[in-house]
Amino acid sequence: MLNHYPWWKNLLIASAVLLVGLFAIPNFYAPDPALQISAGRNASVTIDTAGKVREALIAGGISPKSVAVEKERLLVRLTTDDEQLPARALVQQVLGDSYTVALNLAPTTPGWLDAIGGSPLKLGLDLRGGVHFLMEVDMKTAMEKAQSQMIDDFRSTLSEGGIKGVAMRRDRDNGVSLRFANAEQRDQGETLLAKRFLDLQFLPGVDARSLLALPTEARMKELREFAVQQNITILRNRVNQLGVAEPLVQRQGASRIVVELPGVQDTAEAKKILGATATLEFRMVDTENDLATAVGGRVPAGSELLSDRDGRPVLLKKRTVLTGDHIVGAGSSPDENGMPRVSIDLDGAGGSKMARETKDNIGKPMATLFIEFKGTGERDAQGNPVFVKKQEVINVATIQSRLGSSFQITGLDSPAEAHELALLLRAGALIAPIQIVEERTIGPSLGKENIERGIEAILLGFVVLVIFMGVYYRKFGLVANVALFANLVGIVGIMSMIPGAALTMPGMAGIVLTLGMAVDANVLIFERIREELRDGKSVQQAIHSGFDNAFSSIFDGNITTLITAVILFSVGSGPVRGFAVTLMIGIVVSMFTAIIVSRAIINSAWGGKRLDRLSI
Repeated sequence: MLNHYPWWKNLLIASAVLLVGLFAIPNFYAPDPALQISAGRNASVTIDTAGKVREALIAGGISPKSVAVEKERLLVRLTTDDEQLPARALVQQVLGDSYTVALNLAPTTPGWLDAIGGSPLKLGLDLRGGVHFLMEVDMKTAMEKAQSQMIDDFRSTLSEGGIKGVAMRRDRDNGVSLRFANAEQRDQGETLLAKRFLDLQFLPGVDARSLLALPTEARMKELREFAVQQNITILRNRVNQLGVAEPLVQRQGASRIVVELPGVQDTAEAKKILGATATLEFRMVDTENDLATAVGGRVPAGSELLSDRDGRPVLLKKRTVLTGDHIVGAGSSPDENGMPRVSIDLDGAGGSKMARETKDNIGKPMATLFIEFKGTGERDAQGNPVFVKKQEVINVATIQSRLGSSFQITGLDSPAEAHELALLLRAGALIAPIQIVEERTIGPSLGKENIERGIEAILLGFVVLVIFMGVYYRKFGLVANVALFANLVGIVGIMSMIPGAALTMPGMAGIVLTLGMAVDANVLIFERIREELRDGKSVQQAIHSGFDNAFSSIFDGNITTLITAVILFSVGSGPVRGFAVTLMIGIVVSMFTAIIVSRAIINSAWGGKRLDRLSI
């Protein structure tokens, strides 16, 4: 029978439409303006904190919808957007600098929808508001780290070749100066190193026993590229840890990085997470030399005098047992006594190194050193940003047995600090410190205005198309309008289902464009049906031939646009990618609704019936 779908096919089509419609429903629930309060060091979020915040807001004339502790953070839901800034000022005044108070939008999706994974469509920076950072990588520190790595590699290579006791130090032009015991050993060392390190050039030193290793221009360029690209990768990891949808992290120029975070209205927490260069080093405690003598000013050559969190001096070996570069996983949890701790997982090389070092040092104390760089906002004579290096011993423990690739560290002040440290270690330590040279905040009011204008444009386009199709194609125009509505719902539903997808202003333009393309497909089909009727074919044959003959034209036109959208997504960034995502989804959905949904409705209404004419 012509123009007839079996019941199972109609059920499948209806189920697909209902499914995407279900995931589009959360977008009808507007989020609540909210404050998100997180604790810093030496502080925690408790029920008492919630009570204090509620009392402060009510005393200031603001009645919050709710104040609740969620995932070690306090979420305060407010009634209007205008209350956010005054409420934030009140809360910050009451809690002090130990807490970070950020503006946020809290979802109001019903529990049953949330349980099946339903959530509103995420909005981009231009619609939701957010922050924009321009960051600069400290290339000077990156080169110093590269020099330190060269020294470690040289020492290992020479040791394997039987050459020990070589003095090394960082030297000019990002090189390393080596001083051997005699000229013969110097020649042996140069031959050994030259075979291993082909991207370095080795020059005579100040005397017959000295050697200067300098990186080639190609090696310098590679180091700078690596510093920027690795920092971009780590910043993306940290953005993911922050849970920001549709972030933009991309390079700008030789040493700068642009970061845009939609939905983040307070820069404090974002700056703290993105700009932090926190990492760990594990070092042996120097028990061979006298601590009091070191405190008095006579620090042994191979050791370094540092302090723990209580200000007590600790004498550590300069040689590092393991660095945070080998950390591949970290999580925070309370120990058996309820104290905060961080569980650490190492990669294969790190696990082997830790096992080898701890096997030889059972019964000796090992310290966990927390290292952080903070920007001063100043620059040196060469124009490089100036950073302050902060080092703090957070834990000293006696090695009881050989450690492997998994272990725990304690000595942290609060669960919040353990959580933050675990987040930074999971994301990775920045290769070099970064300094924020520019920051902009796009307020939620501007984003709200953009949303209203975008929705007006979509609705206006939709209404105009509905009227045109209804007037020009009559009953078949109504079918096209139902398919058009299904198309709009389908785009919103699918984008809501995709993790990380976000709607931007260009994305809204993509929706308007795909609505027009969806109607274009129906126009091709309906005009082919009219042609078949004019050629004298029966109604059922005209419908069948109209869909079949128009399919190839519709498919060819859409596939070329889809290829263009894929290319835009591949090479573009930020708003361009947002437009490309919406366009790709819109093309696929429009073909489904214009061809399959429209035909299912037409088959149900007119298929298999003896008809003399069509309302088209």
